[in-house]
Amino acid sequence: MINHIYFRMKIFCIGRNYVEHVRELENEVPTEPLVFMKPATALLTDNKPFYHPNFSQNIHFEVEIVLKISKNGKSIIPQFAKDYYNEIGLGIDFTARDLQDTLKKQGHPWEKAKAFDHSAVVGTFYDIAELEMNHLHFQLFKNEELVQDGDVKKMIFGFDDLVSHVSTYFTLQKGDLIFTGTPSGVGKISIGDTYKGFLNDKINFECTIK
Repeated sequence: MINHIYFRMKIFCIGRNYVEHVRELENEVPTEPLVFMKPATALLTDNKPFYHPNFSQNIHFEVEIVLKISKNGKSIIPQFAKDYYNEIGLGIDFTARDLQDTLKKQGHPWEKAKAFDHSAVVGTFYDIAELEMNHLHFQLFKNEELVQDGDVKKMIFGFDDLVSHVSTYFTLQKGDLIFTGTPSGVGKISIGDTYKGFLNDKINFECTIK
């Protein structure tokens, strides 16, 4: 069961924030952050299994660095954005790609493809003082095979710009999460798969598909 505290938080997600991922899905490189949201019921924590829903035949894994907002803020300018987050973790944005492709063609919102129950896996959060912020490297292994390899240096929009941009439109509150985008290498999940996420070579989460 999700802790009641999480129901007061918001989950912001950034799409198309790594050029190679934009190219693999044949999308256009954005000129500003592409923002969408997931409800608190999307959260999946504590290495719990993900149960494959029957409404999609093509759910993709997308590993991402996740920022945890540390205090309330609105219209934050980039040079002060670092004051609004002090923990970083790793997560998976599960995406029903078949639904997303259909919704995009119809010009409809993506919620059914992105915001369904347990579509936001979150691992352990670390104090940024414990991390080399200029050398953040993360990986996702599928059944012990490396499938995604990311580096924050390749982000189109950095952490501070994302915090500033999101806070322009939404009041950020303590405990809110920002999924900062996925690198290339996304792919289909299958029942029986096991995924392990690593942040700077330290295991952050494990998720099995049921």
